[in-house]
Amino acid sequence: MNILRSQSFVIVAACFLVQAVYVGVLFTFGVLFLELERTFGWSRATISGAFSLFLVGTGVIGVVMGRLNDRFGPRRIMIAGAIVHGVGYALMSIIQAPWQFYFFYGVLAAIGFSTHDIVTLSTIARWFSTRRSLMSGIVKAGAGAGQFVIPMLLTLLLARWDWRIACLIFGAASTLMLTVLAQFLTRDPPAGSGKDAAGLSVAAGSAEAETGLTLGQAVRTRNFWLLCAGQFLIFFCLMVIMIHIVPHARDLGFEPGRAAQVLATIGAASIVGRIAMGATADRLGGKSALIVAYCVLSGSLIWLLFIHEPRLLFLFAPVYGFTHGAFFTLISPTVAELFGTRAHGVIFAIVLLHGTIGGSLSPLIAGIVFDAEGSYQPIFLVLAALAITGLVLVNFLQPARVERARAG
Repeated sequence: MNILRSQSFVIVAACFLVQAVYVGVLFTFGVLFLELERTFGWSRATISGAFSLFLVGTGVIGVVMGRLNDRFGPRRIMIAGAIVHGVGYALMSIIQAPWQFYFFYGVLAAIGFSTHDIVTLSTIARWFSTRRSLMSGIVKAGAGAGQFVIPMLLTLLLARWDWRIACLIFGAASTLMLTVLAQFLTRDPPAGSGKDAAGLSVAAGSAEAETGLTLGQAVRTRNFWLLCAGQFLIFFCLMVIMIHIVPHARDLGFEPGRAAQVLATIGAASIVGRIAMGATADRLGGKSALIVAYCVLSGSLIWLLFIHEPRLLFLFAPVYGFTHGAFFTLISPTVAELFGTRAHGVIFAIVLLHGTIGGSLSPLIAGIVFDAEGSYQPIFLVLAALAITGLVLVNFLQPARVERARAG
């Protein structure tokens, strides 16, 4: 039992670090944004378009990765993804034209990144039963840690070297770290395991993995489509902030380092949101936790509409960051709560696909709006309205037993 406990904590630690690397590198896009604009003179819509393609790619490929993860387990999927992601990021060091940027970042890096949530959160869903949301929150806290640390590391690198060298360094380093971390990942705990010595309820191997709805049954439920619609709205809102908050801070008067600190503050606050809302979901259920998260998101986006002094972004950032982290924690355990873990990888991937569609559209739309209006205010107003819409939708989620009965 002590061996099982140690192994379960190694799984959590490895998944935490995987999230830190992948999401930390992802969040460097906002810092690179103005470097690309300055180097090439590209419009913000052009630069945002690469991120939109990236998110579409992660969503579509993520469905395939979910199937492969359910079948082959996380280790091989993670290694392959790490290599492709690192190569794509490193090749950004030689871009000269938008099509190269779109291919290296929007396609290659996206293929690798598509594995990060599928592999880590599906593994956690299979290993932990009663504290699944808390463990997911701890793992997703890694994303917040990476978001806090890695963009600041990029800022330090940019003070010394060109952005091309920084991309090469990040590509090589991320590949090495993720390949090493993959060695610690195992799809399922040993069959017949129960509570470990720490009191954590650990899923009972393949028996746990085979409970719940199939994909075909899940898509016949209202809960499935409500989650998909909600994820679309969530990502639509979150990706605009992630990509455009640094340029927005610069527009309000911050220097590059201070603008990057706003993004880092969001990352730090998201760590608290991921863990706190994970624990909340274990006590109150996924629906109640999502309602809280939507309320905070709606309030923070309404507040953003009235911020015109750059220093006030440091008050906005921790409030928004809390709910940003919460959403990324809550979806996987909510999928497991509503549909079980039999087909968790592919169901979770399809829900994420809807999110990535929303997230791929919104940064591009925000860039187009800014290029046309010279301001982010119109798009911030849309984000607030969509967050309120998501709050309404989540109230219609039904208990799992009701929807499973309908699905037959």
